[in-house]
Amino acid sequence: MTPTTAPARRVGFGQRLSRWDLKLSPYLYISPFFLLFLVIGLFPIAYTAVISFMDWDQVRSSGTFIGFDQYAYVLSQPKFWIALRNTFSIFLLSSVPQLIAAVVIAAMLDQNIRAKTFWRMGVLVPYVVAPVAVALIFSNLFGDRYGLINTLLSNVGAGPINWHSNAFASHIAIATMVNFRWTGYNTLILLAAMQAIPRDYYEAATVDGAGKIRQFFAITLPSLRPTLIFVIITSTIGGLQIFDEPRMYDQYGTGGSNSQWLTITLYLYNIGWGEWNFGRASALAWILFVIVLVIGLINLLVTRALVRSEGKR
Repeated sequence: MTPTTAPARRVGFGQRLSRWDLKLSPYLYISPFFLLFLVIGLFPIAYTAVISFMDWDQVRSSGTFIGFDQYAYVLSQPKFWIALRNTFSIFLLSSVPQLIAAVVIAAMLDQNIRAKTFWRMGVLVPYVVAPVAVALIFSNLFGDRYGLINTLLSNVGAGPINWHSNAFASHIAIATMVNFRWTGYNTLILLAAMQAIPRDYYEAATVDGAGKIRQFFAITLPSLRPTLIFVIITSTIGGLQIFDEPRMYDQYGTGGSNSQWLTITLYLYNIGWGEWNFGRASALAWILFVIVLVIGLINLLVTRALVRSEGKR
């Protein structure tokens, strides 16, 4: 007898639909994010790149191609280099103390203290406050005539500080606003990383006679290195794009009479919405993008080199 072959089983429409659903549904679920990112993310970036090479006409929404002339003009302006200097000055005055304070506060909150939840929520309160409100409050605190800081300095016999006319003093005031708002945010990120460190390390170090300070530098800091890399890179990107604090530092928002605290983003805003020159503002935006990209890559390479050297030890 010849063996009979079973007839091929036909796959119904419902089964085919179920298979396609299993294959396509994950992509459909994540597609809204990518569609929105394409519309409000990639398209404006590409459109800005095109405008940066044109002498753009706002009325007709068209422009004449002029190549790199917009970039050359921006780089030839003294105000650009003043804004770049101010940006790096405020960035260093804010990021370095901010990261040091965040590490110290996170280490304190990682200890066995009372009301842990209260203190952890408390450090995040400044981050919840609107940046405009923070800028308005601190701009009054650092007022030249009737500010609280100058009043306290006068009470202890020190002379008042010209927080608005002096460039370095204005940078300190703006950096204080940034530190007030972002220190708690970075603290919670570092605290989460500290709590992920196995407690066995600390118990073994205690048995060996290591104190709290020794444990911090020998166990906590090396274990925080990946998180510190993330915090440093994000702080760099945010610090070089600072806008709200210098914009609201005075009532005019121009960066000072002599551009004392004019930053790159504030200069970009003044060109785009003050002079209505969107081609030049787009060129400045791409220059800032390149600066942030280069600084971010330098941070990444330096931190990776430090990690590799530590690993070889």
